[in-house]
Amino acid sequence: MSSLERKREKHSPFTLNPDPRRKTSAEIVTEARHSLRTLRTQRPFTPRDDHRQLFGETSSRAQDGRPPSTFSLYALNFEVPDSRPGSGTRLSPLEHKPRLPVAQDEDPDPVRPMALPKPPSDPLELKRGAVGARARFLRAGSLTTLPSVARPTEVWEIVNSDSSPEQRELSAKGRGRRAPYVEPTDRERRDKDSGGPSNPAPPRTNSVSGLRFPGGVDSSIRPGEGTGAGAGARTELGTELGNRDKSASQAAEDQSVVWNVKIFPLLQELESIAAGGSEDAVERLCDVCDCLHGALAEQGMLGRRCRKRAGLLRALFCLIDLNSAQLNLQLAKLTLELNVSGKNLLNICKLIFKISRSESNDILFQNNSIIDSLLCVLRCEDVCGSGEAVLYCVGTLKFLSGNSALLRLLLAKDCVGVATLLIQKLHPLAQPDHTQFTIAGHIHVQLTATLRNLADLPESRPLFVSHCTLTELCLVLRHHHGDQDICTNIARVFSKLSSYSECCLALAQTPGCYTLFIELLSKHQRKQDLVVRLLFTLGNLTSRSSEARKHLFTTEGCMSVLLGLYHTYHGKWDPPPAHTPPARDTCNPRTSPLGWRESKDVLVKLVRVLANMSIHPAVGPTLAANTDLIHYLLDTLELRSMQESEELLVNVAATINNLSFYQEDSSVVRDRGLTVAKLLLKLLLSSSMDGMLEATRVFGNLSQSREVCDFIIQNKVHQFVVTLLDSKSPEVCFSACGVLTNLALDPPSRTTLTQEGAHTKLADCLRDFGPVDWQLAGLVCQTLWNLTEEGGTETDPPSTLNNQEREALLEVLSLYLNEEDALQWTSGDDMRDFHRLCWELEFLPVAQRLRDRIQTQTD
Repeated sequence: MSSLERKREKHSPFTLNPDPRRKTSAEIVTEARHSLRTLRTQRPFTPRDDHRQLFGETSSRAQDGRPPSTFSLYALNFEVPDSRPGSGTRLSPLEHKPRLPVAQDEDPDPVRPMALPKPPSDPLELKRGAVGARARFLRAGSLTTLPSVARPTEVWEIVNSDSSPEQRELSAKGRGRRAPYVEPTDRERRDKDSGGPSNPAPPRTNSVSGLRFPGGVDSSIRPGEGTGAGAGARTELGTELGNRDKSASQAAEDQSVVWNVKIFPLLQELESIAAGGSEDAVERLCDVCDCLHGALAEQGMLGRRCRKRAGLLRALFCLIDLNSAQLNLQLAKLTLELNVSGKNLLNICKLIFKISRSESNDILFQNNSIIDSLLCVLRCEDVCGSGEAVLYCVGTLKFLSGNSALLRLLLAKDCVGVATLLIQKLHPLAQPDHTQFTIAGHIHVQLTATLRNLADLPESRPLFVSHCTLTELCLVLRHHHGDQDICTNIARVFSKLSSYSECCLALAQTPGCYTLFIELLSKHQRKQDLVVRLLFTLGNLTSRSSEARKHLFTTEGCMSVLLGLYHTYHGKWDPPPAHTPPARDTCNPRTSPLGWRESKDVLVKLVRVLANMSIHPAVGPTLAANTDLIHYLLDTLELRSMQESEELLVNVAATINNLSFYQEDSSVVRDRGLTVAKLLLKLLLSSSMDGMLEATRVFGNLSQSREVCDFIIQNKVHQFVVTLLDSKSPEVCFSACGVLTNLALDPPSRTTLTQEGAHTKLADCLRDFGPVDWQLAGLVCQTLWNLTEEGGTETDPPSTLNNQEREALLEVLSLYLNEEDALQWTSGDDMRDFHRLCWELEFLPVAQRLRDRIQTQTD
């Protein structure tokens, strides 16, 4: 080696990478930025609501204006004329002087004018008159009074259609189709004319004794009926419409035969069992209901295809008063298969909801296909017309999703897809002036709570992505940004799913999501459980994507909102005294111990977002120059203790470490480096390994300042850093080497480090970690290079190695500079290639120069 080369080598301490190939500034910055790190933190805890209610105790909704979770249901709450058909005739407007109907063979008196009818004074007379008028209308036999008859093609399709679940679902979409007319009984006429049955609802009892079908099995569903006037009408219609109507009429007659042979005997059996009151009556009734369902499905009589559907429903509704959850669930499933609508649909959904409120009934839902029926209702029902029924239907799914077994069952039945479809159906109701806006909000509360539970399952993540559910939920947040219940539930969904790459990417690609989150944080600053989850989600987004860091920072109002949150939750109050029970009032975070702990959780998530954003090269310098931000961070370090705020202080130190990387003149961290170093001493000397590690990393950046280096030597911090070289953690040793590398640039500090035995510890560190971490091995060699630099002053002679240290170090270097020996501990082709690359780029150049220097000093 020439004297010129030795001279140049002597004055080249390791402030840059010693690779002989001159790297560009971009490569140097990219390589150095590996020291900037994103932060991890725990996901906020989601409390479990032990009370199954539509709206929990913490709901922001007023109790007076929300649907009830507790109610009573009896058989008489249901309406049997659910399927009563229209007359088939469109009535014309009445003339100015209406005339009474007359028989077809009568002519009105041409001389005497007809008087207008007058209401009788006695209400009973009115009832009797109504019955008589009804009878006269039926006797008239006019074509306009005949019940409507379906078109032949429709009848043929109804009778001969298959009864698979898919086709039953399709038939549910056509609820507007009216069922065939069923002749009412005399009792029905009396009840209708008198405004309802005179008997009150029967008391609820667990016994089946004493239950009776009204008047036995209803006469409208007895066998042999349905072939009188209705048959004549079909014959008359067949004459008018041709031979095709004969096939439809024949199909209807075939259904009548099936009814008499298969259906009616099962209804009689239901009546007999209910009247008997035996101990196993409920089990037997459930078995008969299963047989009835199978018979109706086999004959294609589900939906609205059954001609005597009204009587069938009446018979089923009578069994509800038995107050058996198992039986009522069977009845509800069969009733939904018959496509009830209106009030009956609402009451059935409320009945299922009532059953699901008890966790002891969860097993019934596992052994019943009622979940399929509920999902079918959500797919097919019109939210505007059946909003309350949909509400209780979704509320049931929310309760069931709290059971782990039923949760997986819901996922297997594509509950995520059905929920997403329902969200899309609710979007048109999102205008505040819409008449259904309130009920839509109630449904969203239940729906988002269900999705919150489904998000716990790993198998649900691909479904949330494939159904674009996250994008739809962002739209719901825009429409209901003032509803804290909805916003909190969706924030819980996002906080769970954003922890995983595929969901995080899908959310990051949603247009305007960052603007939406910032607006919500600004609007609900005091809603701690919402704020902490939104911040956690933003932390996940910014930890995975450089674009996310830039997008969030450039969002309008981002920094003002984040700093406003820091100001709101950064109170200067003391932690609660030991053994003090938590206060019940948690509304004011500055007065209650629980509020103090919650505010700390918000700050942890907030600081994490700031640390992640600072990694971006266009964002970091701006944050480092933000006086308010640095003030809050340093204030947190000063006021908080490691005992009560360890995670918060570690995150603050990591944020300062990222910001201290940028050494621009505008950097506030650089200007206040000495203050930062003083505040970090309590982390460095704490018992927390994470705290020591983060503080050491900050000292590695700040020690580039001569002022900070003097502070480290004067306060004996260097002794602690040298001791860290004994750590079994490569990360701790790496951070300690960063501080020592900068300290060794100063001759007096170099001598001090030699006296502390830094040479020996560095050689041991090289021997222990070299084969498994060549980046650390390269940094150790850089530190040794600076420590063995020739030169000094009269008071601080040059640092040299003794013969024993020199021989030990040369032995290790010679071993690791041989490629075969260095890589012999690496297994696997992929890892071997990676280690070879690190060995060639990070270790080999500097190790060769260090070996040559030591050999020269020996000579």
